Amino acid sequence: MQFSDTSILIIISSLIFISGCDTGPKSAKGFSLPEGDATQGEQTFVELKCHACHTVSDVKLPEVESELSIGLGGKVARIKTYGELVTSIINPSHRLAKGYPSAEIESDGQSKMKNYNEAMTVDQLINLVAFLQAHYELEEYTPTYYPVIP
Repeated sequence: MQFSDTSILIIISSLIFISGCDTGPKSAKGFSLPEGDATQGEQTFVELKCHACHTVSDVKLPEVESELSIGLGGKVARIKTYGELVTSIINPSHRLAKGYPSAEIESDGQSKMKNYNEAMTVDQLINLVAFLQAHYELEEYTPTYYPVIP
């Protein structure tokens, strides 16, 4: 049986794609947390004093004195996934967003956000994620109109 160059390319591409799906011991496959409660998540946001450095789109939070105001939520071109939000909370230095205020980055490139991993319960985490995720809105993409030239 002979394969065409196109068939070989498709087979190789498929194998590379499949091999990229990590199923090793550190894979996230099968990982799932229970659903959170957004109302309790807002309470957690205030209890942990997240509002000292963060605002949440369209949410009135208690006033605090702060020199920093990193906005969360609102209209975005791509919705933050559950995994991205969990990771941002438990490992804030994982990926700092472009334009992240340099005042909140340590000299070693790490986020100055406090590590809450030993202070936060799993319930607080899942509720906090539910609260934040509820405040992101996918911004509708309007493609550029190109007139058809006859």
